[in-house]
Amino acid sequence: MGRAGKLAVWTAVAAALAGVFALYTRPQMMVALGDMIWACFR
Repeated sequence: MGRAGKLAVWTAVAAALAGVFALYTRPQMMVALGDMIWACFR
């Protein structure tokens, strides 16, 4: 893998992390996630 390939991978990883962190700022998403996890153990 060349330098451009590594840069593309790191860019994709950074974009994915930014998307996940953006979801954590939405209270509705956190409530839905908690409900989904709780439903697994009922």
